[in-house]
This record gives sequence, structure tokens and C-alpha cells, in this order.
Amino acid sequence: MRVPVFTASLPGSLRVSPLRALAAQRGRLFLFVPVLLAVGIGIYFALPREPVVVEWAALAALSLAAVFLALLLPEDAAPLAFAMALVCAGCLVAGLRSAHVAAPVLTIRYFGPIEGRIVKIDRSASDAVRLTLDQVVLHDRAPSRTPDRVRISLHGTQGFIVPEPGLRVMTTGHLGPPPAPAEPGGFDFRRLAWFERLGAVGYTRVPVLALAPARDGAAGLRIHQLRMRISAAVQAQLPGDSGAFAAAILTGDRSGLSQDRMEELRRSNLAHLLAISGLHMGLLTGFVFGLLRFLMALVPPVALRAPTRKIAAIAALASGAFYLLLSGGNVATERAYIMVAVMLVAVLLDRRAISLRSVALAATLILLLRPEALVQAGFQMSFAATVALVAVFRWLRDERDWRGRIPRWVWPMISVVICSVVAGVATAPVAAASFNRLSEYGLIANLLAVPLMGLVIMPAAVLAAALAPLGLSGLGLAVMGPAIGWILGVSAHVSALDGAVIPIVQPIPAVMPLLSLGALWLIIWQGPARWAGIVAMGTALLLWAQSPRPALLIAREGEVVGLMHEGLRHLSRARAGGFTAESWLRADGDATLQAEAQARSGHDERATVVHLRGSGFDVVHLAGKRALTHLPEICLPGRIVVVTEQPPGPSAPCYVIAPADLRQTGARAYEMRGSELRVRTVAQSSGQRLWTP
Repeated sequence: MRVPVFTASLPGSLRVSPLRALAAQRGRLFLFVPVLLAVGIGIYFALPREPVVVEWAALAALSLAAVFLALLLPEDAAPLAFAMALVCAGCLVAGLRSAHVAAPVLTIRYFGPIEGRIVKIDRSASDAVRLTLDQVVLHDRAPSRTPDRVRISLHGTQGFIVPEPGLRVMTTGHLGPPPAPAEPGGFDFRRLAWFERLGAVGYTRVPVLALAPARDGAAGLRIHQLRMRISAAVQAQLPGDSGAFAAAILTGDRSGLSQDRMEELRRSNLAHLLAISGLHMGLLTGFVFGLLRFLMALVPPVALRAPTRKIAAIAALASGAFYLLLSGGNVATERAYIMVAVMLVAVLLDRRAISLRSVALAATLILLLRPEALVQAGFQMSFAATVALVAVFRWLRDERDWRGRIPRWVWPMISVVICSVVAGVATAPVAAASFNRLSEYGLIANLLAVPLMGLVIMPAAVLAAALAPLGLSGLGLAVMGPAIGWILGVSAHVSALDGAVIPIVQPIPAVMPLLSLGALWLIIWQGPARWAGIVAMGTALLLWAQSPRPALLIAREGEVVGLMHEGLRHLSRARAGGFTAESWLRADGDATLQAEAQARSGHDERATVVHLRGSGFDVVHLAGKRALTHLPEICLPGRIVVVTEQPPGPSAPCYVIAPADLRQTGARAYEMRGSELRVRTVAQSSGQRLWTP
């Protein structure tokens, strides 16, 4: 069977057939496996509705047919069929994972008794202690309709218990379904909650009381209890923010850090130091590996007869596994451990530990185990930094001429600078798209802070762990304290600088996939066609620069309205719908506070009748029952009126948007195209998926 080969009429070295170019990639095709899986996973999450059984069966058949076809095709063409199979497999894996984690989700608001077992303790955006509960019991709700997990923020008078994992508690509080996006196409917390089996979120102002001691429900939570005990011990020996920072990087417990300190770390681009991810896992296992090899080298009989490299790799692997368990085993830490484990296993097999193949293998394992990680910023930033660092250092390794002219003692310092620059540049687009801001001085802050993590803090953490059985962990913590104080000082100083944060507008959905695929193509592909990656990346950045923002936004309950006028969004309310308004401004690339954006409207912040004009819109927002009495007089032809209370009857000739309308559609975005009014709703953009009601 012959496959026709078409050769394009291109000049010089570009006159190469697609199949010949593909054949030239032998030895590198495995690097495309996670990329193709990711394409399939991305297609699944972008679907407007959940596929039905027949469609899943057809997709599985297509995948098998592609594999069978690959076995029949010539060697040069077979990768194309395997590529189709991998894309189908990615979609199938994502669908299976979504169905596997299915759990009840609250569909209406609930107020009443809440009972459950604490499985996680953290802090909310308002700096309140927040508890995640499983084994949930809700009043008058059947177990089959009760969420597997709920999360409640603690307000009011508390302190009657000391929260700890495994403790069974009870309170009375408010719960609701995971919130829908603040605007069409915005971040969908419902999808994240679905994969965490989180079926309701809410708060309580009633004291939380203990119902059963931790030992009665602690099976499977002993590691969590150990984690919290270590966190408390660390903060007792190292008080203040330094102790809270140390507890966060050692155990993953961030509950001791205030929101002000967290915001300083975010503004200075140092918040990643708190996430137990690739940096921490790599520093820990690398230090253990290097330390053990050094100690064994001091004993000649051991150094000459024992496989010291493999012994050190096994010990590093074990230390990483314990760190994974101790830190809570979240997705970021799991991802980091898989990457480190792949590299250490490569050492055991006498293969190159750090290579694009090991990174590709780690990415493949993670996407197969947790396909939802693809759409999370942590996964994207982690692999963006890792791929870029491996590619750059591979190029530096090959360029021996100039490297040979640099003194060996200077190279470690140059490596630190290169790591910070490359990782910062690689992760900057992901951070900007996910958080709508860039830290202008983040590179400087990282150059001042990151070296201390590797040279002082992580070695001191290993020392503290080794001395803990002797009751001497304080020696290691004493070494950590000044280094952590330096990092916190850097974050405070850098975050206070003028222009420390640059607001970034939200890109359209196509930008990040196009940018990522272009960068991967540039790194992986060999030959002249690799430069097509530059074209793709440039196109993505151009699309980002031209990403439009909706002219008129209406919150999902009508509590706030935002109208774009002369490039700035004018808000109708100064406090109501705070989270939604903040999300809109952040996506606009606007660092203004809600109250300041409301002042642009020219109305008093207490006004309940707010008239907004601009971008071809004439909008009036009526907040509250009293404001509704003005509806007859302001309901003019062509005017949009948003009300927070249901009007008593028809309101023609104006266009009234009432709470009942918004409950059906969610938040709305309007655009004026000529004389045509176009609307897009959250219900339309989210589609009919497992995680949408």
C-alpha cells in the first residue's frame, strides 16, 4: 500500500514533503504524545454539551480504528494515525474522569444544620478560616442528594474548638451551589468544584462545635493530623509570619498567613514559593540526592563498591514521597512528584535524568490520571517553566565554545539568573491570562529570593526533619527564620513599589492554546518548519492585544451593572456584588477598586437609581424595592432597565431584565453591533455539561 507524497513547490531547504519531514522527527515523536492528549482533553472541555453514549462509543471506535490503520500504513505515515488515536484518547480519558468523580451538587440554597468531618483547613479571600467537610449530613435532605463535600467559611464568634482534620463538627449555616462564572466565558468555579467533589459552598455565623473526636473518624486522615501538628509545632517555635511561611512550605498549611501578606507575595510574584510544587520537590530531592552521594563518597569502600548514585536516587525518591503525603497530596504536589520520580527512575535505569522525554512522560502520566489539570494554571505554569528550562539548558550544553570561557565558579550564579529569567518569561503569559496581572519587578524579586530557597531554606528543612526525633528541630528552624524574613521583606518592599503590578486584559479563549502549541512546536519540531511556531505565537499575541471586552455586563442576580465608556468600566454599585465587580475590572485590565469604578458613574454611592450611558447603551439600574417604584417613569423605548426585585407586571416599552430572567441565564454580556443588540449569557457559554445545572 503506497501513500501518495506531495511535495510543495518551495525554494531551497523548504522543499520537503510533509511525510519526509515527519520521518526526520524519529526519536522525538514521543514528545508529541502529551501534546496530542492535551488537544483531545482541551476539545472535551470546550464542547458545548456533554456527549451521549452513542457519541462516546463512536469516538472509542474511531480511536481503535486509527490504531489499526497505523499498523497498516507505511512507517512514515503511521504517526499521523497514531496522532488521531491520541487525540481521541485524550477526549475519552477526560470524559471518563468527569463521570468517575460525579457526586451530588446542591441545586438550591440551603439554611439549616450542617454536620461533617473536617478534611481540610484553609482561609477564604476575606481572610476567614474555612473548613472543608466530608461525610456531610444536612437536615431533611436524603443522603443520595447530599453533597460529598461542602466548604464553609467561619464568621461571627468562633473559637469553641480547635479545628483539626478528622474532627466531626456541627453548626448552622448557609450553603449554595458552587457559583457560576461572573460573566460569559469567565472562570467557571463549578468545573473546579466538580473535580474536587465539592457540592456546596457557604458560610456560618454560628459557633462551630465538636460532635465527635478526631479518632472516631480519623481513618485515612492520620497524615493530615500529623501535618497539622507539625504546622502548629513549627509556628510555635518560629512565631509570626516567618513561622506561617515555614509551615506553608513544609506542610502546605497556609492558614497562618494573613491575606495582606499573601497579597504582598502575589504582587511581587513570589507566591509560587508557597505552592509545594516543582521548585520545592526538586530542591528537596536534589538536596537529599546530593547530600547522600557526598556522604557516601567520604567512605572509600562504599564509594568504590556500592552503586551510590542509585542508592541516593532511591532515598531521594522516598523523601519526595513522604513530602507528598505530608503536604496534603494536592494536584500541584502530585504533579511535581511524578516529574521528580520520572527523573529519579531514569537515574536508576542509567538514563539521562533531565530531558524533554522525561518531562513528556511526566506530563503524559498526569494527563491520564488527572486530565482536568490541563485547564488549571498550576499545570500550565509548571510545565511551561520546565519545558523552557530543559530546552534552554540543552542548548547551553551544546554550545560549549562560549561556556568554556566562563570560570566554573561563576557558572552556578549564572545558572540561577538563567533559571529565574527563563522560568519567568515562560510562565508570564499563563500568569497574565489566569490572574490578569503581571509583576513588573517579579524577576528582581525572584533573583533576590529564590536562591535562598535552594541554598538555605530547603537544606535547613531537611536538617530540622532529621533532628526532630531528638527534639532538636529548632536548630534547623533557626537557620530558616532569617532567610524567610529576607524573602518576606523583599516581597513587602517590591509590592509597595509604584507600578509593581501591571493589569492585563483577559484574552479570548483561542489565545492560550495557540500560544502554547506554537511554543511547543518551536521547541519539539526539528527542521525549517519549526519556525511556524513563531508565527503561531505572534498571531496569539496579536489576538490578545485585540481581545475585546463586553460593553455591558449584568451580574447573575442583577446586583451590579457595568458599562464600558471611553475605555473604562462604570459600575452602578460601590459595594454590592463585590466579587463579581472585582472580576469584571480585573478582566478589563483595570486595577481600579469597585468604589472608584462606581464613582465614574457620577452618582452617589448610596443611590438606588443609577443611569449609565455610553457605547450606544442607555441603561438604568434599579436596586431594591423602593427603586422599583420609579420603573413606570423611566421605562422609555430603547432603554435597558435592570431591576433587583421582580416587577409586578409588564414593563413595555423598555427592555426590563429581572431576577427571574437572570436565574435562567446567569450573568449576561451585551454588545451593540450597529443597530443590533447582541447578548451572550453564562448559560450559553457554559453549555450543558456535567458540572452545570
